[in-house]
Amino acid sequence: MSLLVVGSVAFDSVKTPFGEVAEALGGSATFFSTSASYFTKVSLVAVVGSDFPEKHILLLKGRGIDLKGLQKVEGKTFRWKGEYGFALNEAKTLDTQLNVFQTFKPEIPDSYRDSKVVFLANIDPDLQSDVLDQVKNPLWVGCDTMNYWIEGKRASLLKILKRVDLLMINDGEARQLSGESNLVAAAAGIHAMGPRILIIKRGEYGALMFNGKSVFAAPAFPLEKIFDPTGAGDSFAGGVMGYLSRHEKFSDSQLRKAIIYGSVMASYNVESFSLDRIKNLTEDEIISRYRKFKELTHFEAMEALDE
Repeated sequence: MSLLVVGSVAFDSVKTPFGEVAEALGGSATFFSTSASYFTKVSLVAVVGSDFPEKHILLLKGRGIDLKGLQKVEGKTFRWKGEYGFALNEAKTLDTQLNVFQTFKPEIPDSYRDSKVVFLANIDPDLQSDVLDQVKNPLWVGCDTMNYWIEGKRASLLKILKRVDLLMINDGEARQLSGESNLVAAAAGIHAMGPRILIIKRGEYGALMFNGKSVFAAPAFPLEKIFDPTGAGDSFAGGVMGYLSRHEKFSDSQLRKAIIYGSVMASYNVESFSLDRIKNLTEDEIISRYRKFKELTHFEAMEALDE
């Protein structure tokens, strides 16, 4: 099943306690599409400047990603610069240059308009609504957002939330959006806004899925070395949506499997900077870590406490 993603393609300059990179390939749509490409065919809509090198185009095409929707316009590509402390939980933004991304207006190619699965990466909610206006009857729509839009464009965000099936945000954003400090109460409030499924990303603590009837908790994979968490959430989303698109099923059991595959992709992403780790994964590596996730969470039922 076809998967369409609309988001950003950028240059990231990142410093962590374990190294740094300057103007590495990044952006929400980049990490998402690379991750999802291991599961399904991906079509990408984004904008880059005239300074965007051909080698990055070739890398994305090499993953089988359809780039007919990648606009290349005069000007400079979106740039972000950030730094992480030893906790690696949150980046300190040092510089943001929107450049051509500031005037980005997604134009969905005709060949993408029949996409059955759509993911609206972290962009202006008005643009997210415009994307859905251009797509014909998608079966499943996923969405991401951030504190900037929650605070600055709440009315527009609430409008798009009525049109999506799945919302993926972090725990701080869930609390801000709902006005609730407790995540269970936050999930109930967000369900009332429209999304049937809510996945709350919790970084090193894993992810929670709320479907209105049950809760599913997935751990983060325990890694000895983490080099760069940039793009981990987008890689997670790519694994989730890619798996769902591949199997064309959106049941609770499929969503649970999708979350584990998303967690697998995020765990590989953080092992190096930019796309260095996830651009050349093998199917065996993905399946092996999926099985390790299963071992990590498996336990036998007990009939009594003394067994």
